[in-house]
Amino acid sequence: MKDVLAVVLAGGKGSRLEPLTRDRAKPAVPFAGNYRIVDFTLSNCLNSDIRKILVLTQYKAMSLDRHITLGWRSYLCRELGEFIDVIPPQQRIDEQWYQGTADAVYQNIYALEQERPKHVVILAGDHIYKMDYSKLVASHEENNADVTIAALQVSLKEATQFGVMQVEDDNRIVGFQEKPADPKPVPGDPDHALASMGIYVFNAHFLFDELCKDATLPESSHDFGKNIIPAIIGSRRVFAFPFLDENRKAQAYWRDVGTIDSYYDANIELTSVDPQLNLYDMDWPVRTHQPSQPPAKFVFDSPDRRGESHDSIVSSGVIISGGCVTRSVIGPQSRINSFAEVDQSILFGRVSVGRRAKIRRAIVDKDVIIPEGIEIGYDADLDRSRGFTVTESGVTVVAKAENILG
Repeated sequence: MKDVLAVVLAGGKGSRLEPLTRDRAKPAVPFAGNYRIVDFTLSNCLNSDIRKILVLTQYKAMSLDRHITLGWRSYLCRELGEFIDVIPPQQRIDEQWYQGTADAVYQNIYALEQERPKHVVILAGDHIYKMDYSKLVASHEENNADVTIAALQVSLKEATQFGVMQVEDDNRIVGFQEKPADPKPVPGDPDHALASMGIYVFNAHFLFDELCKDATLPESSHDFGKNIIPAIIGSRRVFAFPFLDENRKAQAYWRDVGTIDSYYDANIELTSVDPQLNLYDMDWPVRTHQPSQPPAKFVFDSPDRRGESHDSIVSSGVIISGGCVTRSVIGPQSRINSFAEVDQSILFGRVSVGRRAKIRRAIVDKDVIIPEGIEIGYDADLDRSRGFTVTESGVTVVAKAENILG
């Protein structure tokens, strides 16, 4: 994989995840207590032996940049030609923000060309999954392909949010529609369609030519799914690669945590006895920045006050001081004080829950102090009146450093 360069697109606004993306890019949103969303894509790269990585950022990138600088650069050795570089918009080619996924890569084409790769793997930095990209590249080479696209079967309802492909028996792509209103189903399976995962392998010189060609088209959206891929289906060798899940469970695990409800569900799923996503598999580790913090601590054990946690993820530095946590994800350095209850909730780092406070079906961002005796997640109208976000499914979101009045 020495001739492979990975380009991680990490510049999306993540507007559907607000207020969690009010101060950070979507790939920098915490996940499963210790991690950030981008850690899954970056871990896939390292586990696949891809050791040349460019991360293209744009909106609210400081938190993401800091996380990668502190937690990821130590894994790679620049002297051996390994690196993970965060590249903000430089406007070397255009004075505008990135206009689409293809434009983001085009505006950084000089950085790609300097590495002289044979293949370029284009990845999104905002999905949760485990995948060996070396198998994707091997399939690309075996097929003598110009482009290979990772593919996943999804329901027809879900397919309206993806690029949908039609393939021949050898997986050569003969049709591609971006987010069609009426997706074409897989032959023999009227309930499912073959969707693009937004993961591409390009022959590098072919990619550079297509990006330069697309940049001259004023009517183009400069997007891989909308423009680049459909334009080459009929004339070039474009193949699908069925998703091979390194999670090794009965069903393939891939999550787009692009909405508050999908993000909430993906986190709470992890608190089950045998969750579909296995974070404890040392054969395919998920890496992240691990600051020096003390272990979690549970204190008080008496009939009227006990620090306890059930079916939950509790991160380092947490103190559960006489409170009760159930089916929740508690982020680093948070504190649950006496007689407080946290149920089916996600707390980010450094959250303090006051005595006798009750939190249910909520997401609480970093550095929030929950006053003593307050209830969150029990009355949607009251939560909205406090300025909190409440989703259609009833999940309450408290923004970062929110000042809550008791």
